[in-house]
Amino acid sequence: MSREPDWHFYRTLLAVLDHGSLSAAARELGLTQPTVGRHIDALEDAIGSQLFVRSPNGLLPTDAALELKPYAETLAATSAALLRTASGHRERVAGTVRISASEVIGVEVLPPILAPLMAAHPELNIELSASDAIEDLLNREADIAVRMAEPAQDQLHFRRIGEIPLGFHAHRRYLEQHGMPQEMAELAGHRLVGFDRQTAYIRTMMARFPLPDGLPLAFKSDNPLAQISAIRAGLGIGICQTGLAAREPDLLPVLPELFRIPLDTWVVMHEGIKTARRYRVTFDALVGGLMNYVKATARKHPG
Repeated sequence: MSREPDWHFYRTLLAVLDHGSLSAAARELGLTQPTVGRHIDALEDAIGSQLFVRSPNGLLPTDAALELKPYAETLAATSAALLRTASGHRERVAGTVRISASEVIGVEVLPPILAPLMAAHPELNIELSASDAIEDLLNREADIAVRMAEPAQDQLHFRRIGEIPLGFHAHRRYLEQHGMPQEMAELAGHRLVGFDRQTAYIRTMMARFPLPDGLPLAFKSDNPLAQISAIRAGLGIGICQTGLAAREPDLLPVLPELFRIPLDTWVVMHEGIKTARRYRVTFDALVGGLMNYVKATARKHPG
């Protein structure tokens, strides 16, 4: 053998063996008849033997062709298996995806969304950075982020989820003891749950959604999860996501017609990874789950 033949020549050989003519083999393979002829000629040159003889009934295989047939069939089966395996790896959802989200979203909202995703894809691993600090997606500090501000960079791929509303809530036990306020000014007579320090973000939010001056805070914490726990425990009236409160019958909205903070929410990832399957599947799951969360909140508390 002068040179190892191209694998495609064996595929052509099988087609000619099956159909008995160059033209029929060409139609099956999507090639021209001259190309099929060249493949057979090249294979004959490589092995040093004639593969077919012409007859009134078409091309008849020689002993050399019949001896090659089982090996060509093995090559064809191996090639098909290789393609299936490669395709399976391309479609497999495996590896690690790092998600960045605020503490409340990361702890309270995302786990029920991620559970069915990870059950469907056991080889998928999630790293969750639950922090109110914004991680840099362009430098891959995180792969996907849930943000409360519209992305500005051109290299980001994103989807708007909608508004996640926040409002005053209190435990039923607290309201039964202290009464339900009917006006904003009445908050001054209640125990309130709030932040210990006013960060730049909080000052911006309070400028957009002002509260009466001098409201007393009976429970202060810079951790929003601690504030939600305090509200659940009946320590006072505080601000939390309406969707979270809607899950618990004993957490009741307070002054919902007078005070509401809508947080515009986005799911974001780097443009360069959006076609990789594990990132795309995770991105789509977050978008779908968060949209359902927003819709469920709107149904229970329209407006």
